[in-house]
Amino acid sequence: MLLDSASLYFRAFHGVPESVTAPDGTPVNSVRGFIDMIAFLVRRRRPDRLVACLDLDWRPAFRVAAVPSYKAHRVSPRGGETVPDGLVPQIPVILEVLDALGIATVGADGFEADDVIGTIAHASTEPVEVVSGDRDLFQVVRDTPPVHVLYVGKGVRNLEVMGEAEVAAKYGVPGRGYADFAVLRGDPSDGLPGVKGVGEKSAAALVTKFGSLDALVAALDAGTDSGFPAGTRTKLAAARDYLAAAPAVARVRTDAPLPDYDATVPVEPADPARLVELAERWNLDSPLNRLLSALPKKPKG
Repeated sequence: MLLDSASLYFRAFHGVPESVTAPDGTPVNSVRGFIDMIAFLVRRRRPDRLVACLDLDWRPAFRVAAVPSYKAHRVSPRGGETVPDGLVPQIPVILEVLDALGIATVGADGFEADDVIGTIAHASTEPVEVVSGDRDLFQVVRDTPPVHVLYVGKGVRNLEVMGEAEVAAKYGVPGRGYADFAVLRGDPSDGLPGVKGVGEKSAAALVTKFGSLDALVAALDAGTDSGFPAGTRTKLAAARDYLAAAPAVARVRTDAPLPDYDATVPVEPADPARLVELAERWNLDSPLNRLLSALPKKPKG
């Protein structure tokens, strides 16, 4: 199980009232919500291995170089990502708690969590479940060995299991074509403009017809009109430079340089004393007890 950590703790922050605080008045709504999400997922899905994937660079230079508008609307006036003031101090606490529990956290310098997820999923020879509220990750799904996205757009308790069939049914493209579909349609949440005049249905039809954006561009460059709906070829030709650059933004990387890590789901905390200290300091007894009770039981003897 691969957690898109930022996606989950942002959702926890907005889903749990900020009135939930530590004894010193610091908000811990995101910390508590995040822990409860993991507890629910571990209890419900029973993963053997678990990795909290991190954004060590939320807006990588290689993506900004390709499409300068990438996430530009999220840049804080002070630089860096715009993050709610109440969430900022909670992120280090989340990382401390994960470390004390013994849950692996993995990031790669210069890459986003999506790239960490893409790299691990691509290399896996065993089933993988990716937990995220980001539809961009639909591109990592596959049938064999199975990779599914547990999409939490409606909340963790209402998660949707998205595989190739589910992505195709909802968007008209196979999971592997989702990134190319997003390039054509655009994605305002990431500052990806899309091709002017090409909407969701047209984008799906083009990906289905040509099989990939690379094949579409090859046909465009070859000067053929075959396969292009009326008027669409002109729109695509006008966006030729964008079509060359945007895949570097939309496609998750599968070659992020990852550190060594142990993804085994812990049966007991890695540092019990520190976990007790964190629980008392940040008012985390209840969610941590729920998570600890969800972990696999230590073998007797």
